Amino acid sequence: MEGRWTAASLLLALALGSFQAADAGNELKLDQALLTVQNHLPDNISLYYVSDYCYQCLYQLLVSLDHKGASGTANASVAVSTRFTLTLQVFAGTNTTTTPVCRWSELFGEHGQYTVSVWSTPSGHNDTAISCILSVDKGPVNGYIPLLVAAAIFLCATALYFLGLYACKLSCTKKCMNAVTLKKHPSRNDAAPAVHGSLKDDQPKSRRLLSLDTFRGFALTVMVFVNYGGGGYWFFEHAPWNGLTIADLVMPWFVFMIGTSVALAFSAMLKRGVTRLQLLRKITWRTLVLMVIGLCFLNYGPADGPLSWSWARIPGVLQRLGFTYFTIALMQTCFGKNTQDCETQAWWAPVRDVVLYWPEWVVVGLLETLWLSLTFLLRVPGCPTGYLGAGGIGDHGRYPTCTGGAAAYIDKWLLGENHIFGYPTCKELYKTTVPFDPEGILGTINSILMAFFGLQAGKIILLYRKQPSSILKRFVVWALLLGILSAILTKCSRDEGFIPVNKNLWSLSFVTTMSCFSFLVLGVMFYVIDVKHWWGGQPFLFPGMNSIFVYVGHSLLGSYFPFNWEMKSWTSHAEPLAQDLLGTSIWVLVAYLLYRKKFFLKI
Repeated sequence: MEGRWTAASLLLALALGSFQAADAGNELKLDQALLTVQNHLPDNISLYYVSDYCYQCLYQLLVSLDHKGASGTANASVAVSTRFTLTLQVFAGTNTTTTPVCRWSELFGEHGQYTVSVWSTPSGHNDTAISCILSVDKGPVNGYIPLLVAAAIFLCATALYFLGLYACKLSCTKKCMNAVTLKKHPSRNDAAPAVHGSLKDDQPKSRRLLSLDTFRGFALTVMVFVNYGGGGYWFFEHAPWNGLTIADLVMPWFVFMIGTSVALAFSAMLKRGVTRLQLLRKITWRTLVLMVIGLCFLNYGPADGPLSWSWARIPGVLQRLGFTYFTIALMQTCFGKNTQDCETQAWWAPVRDVVLYWPEWVVVGLLETLWLSLTFLLRVPGCPTGYLGAGGIGDHGRYPTCTGGAAAYIDKWLLGENHIFGYPTCKELYKTTVPFDPEGILGTINSILMAFFGLQAGKIILLYRKQPSSILKRFVVWALLLGILSAILTKCSRDEGFIPVNKNLWSLSFVTTMSCFSFLVLGVMFYVIDVKHWWGGQPFLFPGMNSIFVYVGHSLLGSYFPFNWEMKSWTSHAEPLAQDLLGTSIWVLVAYLLYRKKFFLKI
């Protein structure tokens, strides 16, 4: 039954191909529109623009036109972005410091064709007024149709899957299956079902938390999809600077689940009598393996040639996950307790999941104090203290080389500019020219805080494992507390808060927001999968139980067929979406086959 999920995506790859033909002759790329500017004035004009997503950014020149010629008009065409609303200004003459003659905001449609005509019209008393008229020459296409088709196929497959499960549980279906089974095995006697039933009842039930594996697999599946391109949709890419997109959710979820997994795994090992010295050896080995894989295998692509230390990137996703795991696991090794010894009737029993682990709270509090002090008090040459902006043309162009503030300064000081990421997500929108690493040193402190909240979730599950309602209540309380803290830190805005939500910096508000989401998502999955048993977690359960294999495999093989091929045209989302869904589905299928073979790669 689980294999049908991949089959549906394979059919989708063929079905979406029909949407590409409509734009085959269009030279515009994805998320672009064509804007033609017509100058009917006797003076030169200049058209400037700024994206509304770019915070306090300088206007950029889009096109400049000479005065009208003998034909009475001067024309120029240029491609504009359709991702975010653009604010445009028209200046007449060569002086752009004067008031613009026209100013308006527009969200252009994908592959639409527009014309802006700049005219002078008499306004009385020998005066003239300048007007700008925007007209639509060709309507935009609906670039979301392929995504809607994909969503419809996915929902239909999901509905069929659950309908099949429901049908299998009906009494009439069971009678038919039993009848068929008896016909195939006539030698069975009537006592056989009772014997098998008693054996099944005597078997110990698995205590593995399926919701955690499902959550991990869901995050990994989304990560594979967005890493492969997300069909070319902007909301499947990381936010340029402040704010959140779908792509920004997956890594924090992984970090959160690291903490939850550490709590559950260490509790089981302590019950088995594993010593703390053995735990220390295990976490050290696992950390080293993760960092070596991240540094040596995922640091470059096949087209880059041999790995050279002169340009090798030292930070990375696995490096951060490894160090975060080591810190959280080390705290649990030093201060962790056997949950069987944590039963108490004291007055603080309702909050024993916090009180019993006060040394860990002290450590995390010191780490967060360190992050706040370095972020807001460290003096960065040429930059204001406590700067959290993207630099470039942001903040009215006053701090062009201050991208990331203290976080970037620490990385450059300790690692060097050649060993950090040179193409940050803000580079295109904010026109930045300096490197910045989203997996840098300072942000790792807050990833430890994120994992600590996941550790807290694991402790709640362990301490209240016999009371599912208490687990859910505590998850909701934690989500509310973290959500309120996020609202205070951000002032419920994207850019105007005390500490904006920023995945590049792993800001404090980003951690509290994502931890709030994590408690809610894990709580819902825990209720549906482990409490009510309405869903077994398929198909996300399979990659969740082989996360290292799938992550490393999709990273190393992502540039090869069938995960990637040469596009016939980049003018439609159909083929990129089909390619990315097919690649993601293949890894889900691989994880399913490994699950059937009971092969689980562990470090």
